[in-house]
Amino acid sequence: MTVSDTVLAGRACRVVDLPAFAGAALGRLPWLHRVLLENLLRRTAPGDPARDAIPGWLADGRSAAEIPFHPGRILMHDTTCGPALVDIAASRSALAEAGGDPTRLNPVLPVDVSTDHSVAVDVFGTPDALARNMEAELRRNLERYRFMKWATRALSNVTVHPPGTGIMHTINLERLATVATTETRNGTVWAVPDTLIGTDSHTPMINGIGVVAWGVGGLEAESVMFGMPVTMRVPEVVGVRLTGRLREGVLATDLALRVTSLLRTIALSGRFVEFFGPGVSTLSAGDRSVVANMAPEYGSSSGYFPIDDRTIAYLLATGRTAEHAAFVEAYARRTGLWFDPEARPVYDHVLDLDLDTVTVALAGPRRPQDLLTPDRTRAAIAPMRRADALPPTPADPVPDACVAIAAITSCTNTSDPRLLVAAGLLARKARALGLAPRGWVKTSLAPGSPTAERYLRRSGLLEDLEAIGFGIVGYGCTTCIGNSGALPAAVTQAVSARGILPVAVLSGNRNFPGRVHPQLEAGFLASPPMVIAYALAGDVDRDILQDPIAAARDGTAIHLADLWPSGREIDAAMTRAARAEDYAPAYDAAEANAVWAKLDAPATPLYPWDPASTYIRRPPFAAVTGEERLGVYRADAILVVGDDITTDHISPAGAVPAGSEAAAYLIARGEDPRDLNVFSSRRGNWEAMVRGLFTNKTVKNLIGPAIPPGSTIHAPTGDVLPLYEAAARYRAEGRSVVIVAGERYGMGSSRDWAAKGASLLGARAVLAASFERIHRSNLVNMGILPLRLPPGLHPSTLALRPGDSLEVRAPAERLAPHAPIDVTIRRAGGSTEAFAAAAAVETSLEVEVLIAGGVIPLILQRSLGAAPDRPATSAA
Repeated sequence: MTVSDTVLAGRACRVVDLPAFAGAALGRLPWLHRVLLENLLRRTAPGDPARDAIPGWLADGRSAAEIPFHPGRILMHDTTCGPALVDIAASRSALAEAGGDPTRLNPVLPVDVSTDHSVAVDVFGTPDALARNMEAELRRNLERYRFMKWATRALSNVTVHPPGTGIMHTINLERLATVATTETRNGTVWAVPDTLIGTDSHTPMINGIGVVAWGVGGLEAESVMFGMPVTMRVPEVVGVRLTGRLREGVLATDLALRVTSLLRTIALSGRFVEFFGPGVSTLSAGDRSVVANMAPEYGSSSGYFPIDDRTIAYLLATGRTAEHAAFVEAYARRTGLWFDPEARPVYDHVLDLDLDTVTVALAGPRRPQDLLTPDRTRAAIAPMRRADALPPTPADPVPDACVAIAAITSCTNTSDPRLLVAAGLLARKARALGLAPRGWVKTSLAPGSPTAERYLRRSGLLEDLEAIGFGIVGYGCTTCIGNSGALPAAVTQAVSARGILPVAVLSGNRNFPGRVHPQLEAGFLASPPMVIAYALAGDVDRDILQDPIAAARDGTAIHLADLWPSGREIDAAMTRAARAEDYAPAYDAAEANAVWAKLDAPATPLYPWDPASTYIRRPPFAAVTGEERLGVYRADAILVVGDDITTDHISPAGAVPAGSEAAAYLIARGEDPRDLNVFSSRRGNWEAMVRGLFTNKTVKNLIGPAIPPGSTIHAPTGDVLPLYEAAARYRAEGRSVVIVAGERYGMGSSRDWAAKGASLLGARAVLAASFERIHRSNLVNMGILPLRLPPGLHPSTLALRPGDSLEVRAPAERLAPHAPIDVTIRRAGGSTEAFAAAAAVETSLEVEVLIAGGVIPLILQRSLGAAPDRPATSAA
């Protein structure tokens, strides 16, 4: 029996009866697979072979079978939703021009959009910083916000949460997630798990409370919006068995950094991670969410913690009703989704972690997986320092290895109240001793939601934080995504005059060079209280656990141990601070944004494109007929890069630099050269974005020596040109181009613009030693074929030079998942080298997308040919 009628916490409903379907085998399945199995059984008809895929995985230990997944909702933020909505608006225009009905392009499931990626830390350390930063955000992004409001009027099922509401993942945790819910189909009420996909790689944060979700690119989200399932192979699941409990003084951040380092020791691309074992039960939902948030940093699709009593406690603590919490527990227990700390499901691979071995940690200075103890910061930055850096002087006291930015930021850590309370307690002790951050440190606090202000103020800790420079500057991602604003003038002067190395310390999730700020190549990830400690110290040129941080008013040397709050102190402050009744009113007040409510926007089915706009431009790739990229062709390598090229390197998010090609483009169209906004706000304008591709100063184009970032050598002439100009020449000459890359290509943010940029450069394929999951998917959805180089081949061994070409044999009729693709390098001198690359294509649907020229042409072709596909609604 597959379905059963039952009563859960007083509600009569129908459920997919997993225990009846799987029997004793259910206990051997990872909890992730149980949720996927429920989705399969509910969304497919009896006899569908996909129903046997997960039980088949259990029998054989792995499975190549494809399964469809129909999430219940979609979550987006403004800088991924903006480009997606531009795609939809352009697709509606293209559909109308082809004789179709544009109003048929409507999302078929709920889409929630946060407005969190635009606020910048222009003002800090003053009582009006929050108000002034929000005013600047609204002024800079008014056109984008009007466009988003148009979408709420023109499209069904789209809800935009206005500026000031918080970070999408915190909103999801505190307000949107249900863990389990009901839906009515054909007059029958079904109890179902809460599932979603999100257009941000940190979407798995919600895994911390038992919700199955993962990050996808905006293009994949667009396909799901219009009824296409997420099609995937039955995922491999890596189990992390937790034992013991965290020591006194060790925080969730320290655990997350340890887990990230541990899991980066194995290949995780395309695999899921699930935590199990008795140690799980010792972690709060806040602890778990911090660990789950780092899933993209450890390379996984998920960091899943199953539903248990900690989940229920979190629902109650954040204002969900007792009736709903009881329903969630009853549903999870009835369907086999409730966690058992003694269970040992079957996993593809198991790692063990004793929580008692976790210590206070940092990560950096370039990657989030590079774990180190605080006594190792000096050694970690040693290779980055200039030997000729001059010492400080009384007139210029900024030291080498100075902390230029100290930011409590990011959904990773600010969504856990315990971490912010710990930071507030450290601030209180520092204030009492008369300590303050050094004058060259830019300090900021940007919580994930407005509820933080309420509990910090109630406990008295907000006043302490404000007193030492960590007042609230905004409710958004801010520094974590590069919206850190200008560096203090003293720092830029010391860098210019004395050659010092400035450093960022942040409670974020990424520290790639140039991500936090274009001028910062070194950054350390740390817990919120540790961020304050480094701000007080002023530099990272010390062992902060042992060396003095600063001096008290009486000259006494103050050490970190004098400031660090105990677990008992944190618990007591949490008791004073926490109120379940804070959550709904805090969000309601933020949603009632007066400026947003008054914002005027078009109410037409088709968006009225403004050719003079520098924010919203109709993109060329939203067309009924996609560009032909498969086939047999000979191509020049427009770009050759090494390992660890992130989506930040490919398509920047931070401030548009003065003097850049993008700046010149914007200024020529009337923009203020002193305030060009950030790239993440310009993603609706493809012409601005294409000029920012690969311009990160650490990106080296290996096709030739000393090529400026964002440039290449045009092979026929030898001219060094910006990438977009070279691409235009190649296109005019009828020549194909490809991109060649090293390991972990496309790691980092989910931004689809990294793939859209490659498309606009004309790339027919990307050949890489390995790909990160979301970027690989984005390339496919732009119609670009990702090719995995065979073992032993790498950009460094290929040694491509201008005049070398690559012959790629990838005819559409021979393309299949993981198919071998013949590639021949034809050297300028006449020699040839041949090898077989592997198509990094996972499913038959991805093959269909590539043949169509991308997911947008496929959606439009389906819309012209038939009604949009919708999720199956037949009973299981």
